[in-house]
Amino acid sequence: MRYIIIGAGAVGGSIGARLAESGADVVLVARGAHHEVLRDRGLSFTSPEGTRVHRIPVADGPAAVGLRPDDVLVLAVKTQDSVAALDAWAGRPVDGGGTAGERLPLVCAQNGVESERLALRRFRRVYAMCVWLPATYAEPGSVIAPSTPYSGILHLGRYPSGVDETASAIGAELEKARLLAPVVPDAMRWKYAKLLSNLGNAVEALTGSPADDDAKAVFQRALAEGWAVFAAAKIDCATQQEQDEARALIHVDPGMGARRGGGSSWQSLNRGTGTIEADYLNGEIVLLGRLHGVATPVNETLQRLAGAFAAERRPPGSLPGHRLRARVEDGDWPRGLPS
Repeated sequence: MRYIIIGAGAVGGSIGARLAESGADVVLVARGAHHEVLRDRGLSFTSPEGTRVHRIPVADGPAAVGLRPDDVLVLAVKTQDSVAALDAWAGRPVDGGGTAGERLPLVCAQNGVESERLALRRFRRVYAMCVWLPATYAEPGSVIAPSTPYSGILHLGRYPSGVDETASAIGAELEKARLLAPVVPDAMRWKYAKLLSNLGNAVEALTGSPADDDAKAVFQRALAEGWAVFAAAKIDCATQQEQDEARALIHVDPGMGARRGGGSSWQSLNRGTGTIEADYLNGEIVLLGRLHGVATPVNETLQRLAGAFAAERRPPGSLPGHRLRARVEDGDWPRGLPS
């Protein structure tokens, strides 16, 4: 199999680098300055074993890749970029006839639970992947993955449920590449559990200090809303014990962990991308709450503030924890954004 990594940032770059190290055939897809550095100088991948530069084939879009019947598409862009990526790739021709949407497996290696539904409108064979892979896209051409002895845990299965030979084959190759990849029939159960922990991403991005007592209090309220929504919607998810047992197999190198910075939403603000995932993390809880009659004011506030801070390209940590907590407790929506 050949892996086409659509979105070679923190997660996609780490998966692509590990697969390449194990001898797998990989193509990275990136844009702008990141694409230029990957093309000209290769991918600098830093892990606890050191820094290595991988000269992996790179493309700036689907027109630059001739698709083969043995290709696996790995979608690793942020969810807000999924529709554009899916539309760009689904209609691409595959050698021997047919299109990518008709013939190729597509793996959603993303946070949230929406991309699989978006993909299934366009691709016949969709696979859900729950990504627990602490990593940072530090600068164009550079990715840091600080965990050992594996870079991450990637629960993988067919969407909406089940396993098949393709999932098993992908899982086996990921395991060879120092990525734990349990192949499970209920991958979405793991993704819904991860969604709950990702409700804190906006808190971390806004305050820059998720360990702050006020920031933690806001996250706990957002989490309580998430659990209430799940109960109303009858959504099952992996238990905290199951997650703890899986993650106990991986350890973040203390020295490298400090270099990582924050999580994915923090990194979006730090790079000034202009967008953030909050619509598909906190916004998913808001959506489910509206569908099932559960109030979600904390997640609504986090979704709105994170989106506005991203659009205005404010840096992470622009809103101290005590001020965020006050905004949440006031529920004073008519006020302008914090200065």
